[in-house]
Amino acid sequence: MLTDNEKTVTTTHVANIAVRNPEIVEVGRHYGMTIRTCLPADPETKGGSEVTVRIAKADLVPTNTNLLEQYQTFVQLEAACRQFSDEVNDRVHRETRRKPADMLVEEQARLHPLPKEPFTVAFGATRRVCWDATISVEGVRYSVPHPLIDTRVWARFHGDELIVTTVGEAGPAEVARHPRSTPGNPVIVAEHYPPREDKEADRTPRANSAEEAAFLAIGPGAASWLVEAGAAGARRVKPKMAEAVALAKLHSAAEVDRALGAAAVAGRFAENDLIRILTYQAGLETIEPTRASEEHSLQPGTSAWSKFGITDEGDDL
Repeated sequence: MLTDNEKTVTTTHVANIAVRNPEIVEVGRHYGMTIRTCLPADPETKGGSEVTVRIAKADLVPTNTNLLEQYQTFVQLEAACRQFSDEVNDRVHRETRRKPADMLVEEQARLHPLPKEPFTVAFGATRRVCWDATISVEGVRYSVPHPLIDTRVWARFHGDELIVTTVGEAGPAEVARHPRSTPGNPVIVAEHYPPREDKEADRTPRANSAEEAAFLAIGPGAASWLVEAGAAGARRVKPKMAEAVALAKLHSAAEVDRALGAAAVAGRFAENDLIRILTYQAGLETIEPTRASEEHSLQPGTSAWSKFGITDEGDDL
């Protein structure tokens, strides 16, 4: 019967020789560790990890003497472990009469430095980020920050959470953490996507070609015309945009932009509407407006009353 430690580092036994897990061998080679396999039913070859397990069972795992009455998530249990480690490492040990935290500072000078890049198998399985900034793990879609689209990330479950990690020039970094979900229930975080100023508003015109850029360069009236024409379902929008660009070369861009703005407000998107509006605006600028005065009034005059009561022969009635 294998011990718990031996099950972790071996896959099987051949002629009483433990065949180690190849991933564990790679981990040891990466970190410069020496891995030794204990013998079954031989307490003298076992390590000291059982003490750690016993402490965890007594102080962390929910029992009559656990640190908290109930752990809602594995993250809470992990935080309790960190707090417990800080407490015991800052406490004077009864054998050495020194704090383990102080002894660690001295021991670090004798320890070989760890590699800058951690062993990637610890990050979990690799996933390719899709165009919608999500990855698929066990049939569930989880979102990640949108700059990671079309890149490779690592995903692993840690208790009840999924942890997504990337490895860049500055080293590994956690980019997302989600609660475990089930198929059919994707986990999407709004902060992973670029912000929008107003999700309910209409789209802002943005040129995707030289022709569109030339039309929008006429002015804000052109942008308003395009938005309103699109909302009204106007026909032959692109030829009418090209016509406006051509008219802007014959007239001033300000005149055409003014005409486009007026067309947008009035809902005039038919053929030749823009030319008619330009002609009308040009006429208003050249014709002097008539104003009401004593010489010219819209009210009827009294000259017709001057002959009242006079017959054709010139006699009074």
